Amino acid sequence: MDLQHAHTLIQTLITQVSRVIHHQTEAIELLTAAALCGSHVLIEDVPGTGKTTLAKTFAKSLQLDFQRVQFTPDLLPSDILGVSVYDPGKLCFDLHQGPIFTQILLADEINRASPRTQSALLEAMAEKQVSIERTINPLDEFFLVIATQNPIESQGTYPLPEAQMDRFAVRFSLGYIPPEAEADLLAQQLRTTPLDEISPCFEAATMHQIRQEVSKIHVSPEIIRYIVDLVHATRRIDSIQLGASSRAAIVWLKLAQSLALIQGESFVTPDHVQTLANPVLAHRLILNTEALYAGQSSQQVVADVLADTAIPV
Repeated sequence: MDLQHAHTLIQTLITQVSRVIHHQTEAIELLTAAALCGSHVLIEDVPGTGKTTLAKTFAKSLQLDFQRVQFTPDLLPSDILGVSVYDPGKLCFDLHQGPIFTQILLADEINRASPRTQSALLEAMAEKQVSIERTINPLDEFFLVIATQNPIESQGTYPLPEAQMDRFAVRFSLGYIPPEAEADLLAQQLRTTPLDEISPCFEAATMHQIRQEVSKIHVSPEIIRYIVDLVHATRRIDSIQLGASSRAAIVWLKLAQSLALIQGESFVTPDHVQTLANPVLAHRLILNTEALYAGQSSQQVVADVLADTAIPV
């Protein structure tokens, strides 16, 4: 497989998902870029904007196993990871795998579960493995967490800790679509259920080959230094209590390679880096109390960092 063939296949995927998720090309590209580099996604938006439908459509288009967990206050870690059950016939314990043993896991309303349950995902998201009773259980190479949360509602929710937020490669929202696109959506629902008509674009083996093409996307030393300068800039701002981590820089680089392939480019440009800046950085930055009281936002900090950092030429 070459770059052009990989680009064509990915565009076919994006086009198909767009037939169900209207007027959300940017969000679909971000989700696709994350999947291409094996990173996780947090979709933060109000109810009814298509977060769950996007996850289902994406999984069905890739012919990947899909599991959904509805996070609630009474959800336990074992409800996600699974439990070991004693088998009298074998005289040993057998692991009854939980829904985390899948390829795409939808963690719906993740902030409704307790911190103890949220932490059950930490090892899986960072290392693609689950430790149960001193046994390490590897997860699928395509394991991807798509988590959702409602940014408006706070009653009965638990904010995600910084360690977990850092494991999400990107955070984005869908928002409401324009009236014309919403009218087309309603007209489509009268005729059929779009999700039922989705067929796989290609197999998992093809996805593996596309990932190999992503790793071949050229990244110049100047682009690497640009990403490093941007990340370090977030650590030097007085209003920022916690800046971006090295993990953020690594995933930013890989996402930029994925985005370049999606757009049919053989190398990463500053535009790719800048496009990903807000989705990659904003949710990782922790503002201090003074900045919060002053009404400053992490999105504005990212914009300031981009404006103040020299662009490589």
